[in-house]
Parts: sequence; structure tokens; C-alpha cells
Amino acid sequence: MKDSLFIKAALSQQTERPPVWMMRQAGRFMPEYWEIKNKYSFLEMCKTPEIAADVTMLPVDLLGIDAAILFSDILVTGEAMGGDLSFEQGVGPKFANPVRTAQDIDALDVDVTHRLQYVADAIKVIQQRLSALGDKQIPLIGFAGAPFTVMSYLVEGGSSKDFKLTKLMINNHPELAHKLLSKIATVTADYLNLQIAAGVNAVQIFDSWALALSWDDYTEFSHRYINEIISKLNRKDIPVISFCKGSSVFAPLMAEAKPDVVSIDWNVDLRDIKQRLPQGMAVQGNLDPFILYADKKVIKEKIHRLFERMRGEKGFIFNLGHGIMPDIPFDNVKYAIEVVKEFRY
Repeated sequence: MKDSLFIKAALSQQTERPPVWMMRQAGRFMPEYWEIKNKYSFLEMCKTPEIAADVTMLPVDLLGIDAAILFSDILVTGEAMGGDLSFEQGVGPKFANPVRTAQDIDALDVDVTHRLQYVADAIKVIQQRLSALGDKQIPLIGFAGAPFTVMSYLVEGGSSKDFKLTKLMINNHPELAHKLLSKIATVTADYLNLQIAAGVNAVQIFDSWALALSWDDYTEFSHRYINEIISKLNRKDIPVISFCKGSSVFAPLMAEAKPDVVSIDWNVDLRDIKQRLPQGMAVQGNLDPFILYADKKVIKEKIHRLFERMRGEKGFIFNLGHGIMPDIPFDNVKYAIEVVKEFRY
């Protein structure tokens, strides 16, 4: 994969243009995704290697992106530890047995990689499909949810707008929060190493709800555990990407955990952040995903403006500041990728 634009950029090497992939690129904005989704439940899709491979390959085949990302979910670790996980249409993920007491935390398993073997199996199928593309060199990104984000789903029992129960735990019972986070961090490091052993070419850690935290709480209840996870990864030749909503604020702390790439949301000037990060640390981002609803002329202008801003900077992967929304027109996503691929420095 050394000739892959994505791997080169992730390792802060010179590229003739920024590589492109997009968070949630194998998702609900594609009719082909729904053809599969209408036949299977979401967890069936995640847990059946051939189906997970089919979905992973959709953006490779239909969009021509520069990197694939494993089709799975950040909450499979929580389920493997003992969470009773389900996904409801229009509601999202639910844990029927929320984790709120010391007894609940004690009941969670940490030796669970055997329960996640289906992910390793999916990775092997996907890599067979990618290698069949010949010289294209499309790397596969594995991923996991960060401990704070997984914790919030376990404690709240699902999605939350205010994270009230999670914040009550970290404020009133920080010792319980740390015990829970420590368990999740152990599982997450093992899980990412399982993916690396199975053949992914890079990994990304998603802290989707970090923006709910203050600076001090992010430092204590998120950064500390991401730092622990990254330190345990078998990362030789495997770039590590750290992403959170709130990265425009937390990027200096994120960098202290020594990822290869910090993925940045859309609330900040990307060049400014890049120049404040350690030398040789790449950035990923940071187009506002809502721009993909706009006219194609606007999409092109906004992408070119970002690229001109990043001109001369090594280590830049084009992505969105967060994921593609389900109702963004497929043609607009395809057009944005074409604009990126036609660009030359």
C-alpha cells in the first residue's frame, strides 16, 4: 500500500492531490445500500462477513474513493462486553440493559475478541475483493468507537441529546466512570489489534460525542483512554487516525496521544490547526457535510477554496467534518469526489 495516496498522506508524505474518502460513505444516501438493508437487519449486515463486504465495497465501486472503510458500527464492542444491543428504524441504537451501577460495570466482560471474530472475517473477505481490483491500491480503514462515546451509549441506554446520565456518573461517581472507561479501553485496544491482524491498512478512533465534554472532562474521561489505546496498538506501517466532534477545540490534546492523523470538524481553519500540530502529523477533513446539499458550482468552489488554503502542506486527507447525511443526493457526493480527483497541486 505504499503507493496509495491515502497511506502517503496519512504518513505526511507528498501527494499530487489530496486523497478522498468520506465518513459514512457506505451508508443510507445510496439506493444500493437500501437494496441490501431492506433484506437484513443492521446487525445482520454487520455480522455477516459477505454482506459487510458488499456494503464496504459500494463506495469503491460506485464512487471511486481512495480508501474503503470497514462496514460495522462503533457499538459492537459494547455488545461484545454484554450489552443487549438493537437498532430501531428512526430511533437508532438501544441497549436494553443500561450500565449505571457498580454491579452493572462488574458484569461487563473484557476478554471478548472471540465474540468479534466476525469483524476479522469480514476484513479478510473485503481485502480479497480489494486485491481483485489489481493495481488500484485501495486501502481498508478499520475503526472503533472511543471509550467515552461507547460509555455514553451504555449509560444512557441509547442516543442522547444532553448526556445527563453520563455526566451525572462522571461528576457524582468518577470512580465508576473510570472503571467503566478502563474496561472499554482494554476491549477497544484488543479489538483494533484484532482488525490490524486481520489485515486493515489503517485504523480510525471515533469519539462522536466528545463535544459534550468540557476541556477538563475531555482530558480526564476521554483523552486519557484514547492515549492508552493508541499506546497499545500494533501500529507498524498502520496509520492511526483520531477523530472527534469537537476536534477543532481538542486537537492539541488529541495530538498528545500521538496519532498519525487528526481528523478535524468544520468549525475551524484547517491550515491553522495543521500548523499548530506537531511536525509530521497529518490532518483529515474538514468540509462541512451540509455543503453537499448545495449546487454543484458551490460544492466545487468550497472544495477548491479548502485545497488552495492547504496548498503546500504535506499530510492532508480530504474528508467531511463529520458523516454524510442520509438524504444528501448521491450525485452530489459523486460530483464532490470527482472534483477532488481532478485537482492537482
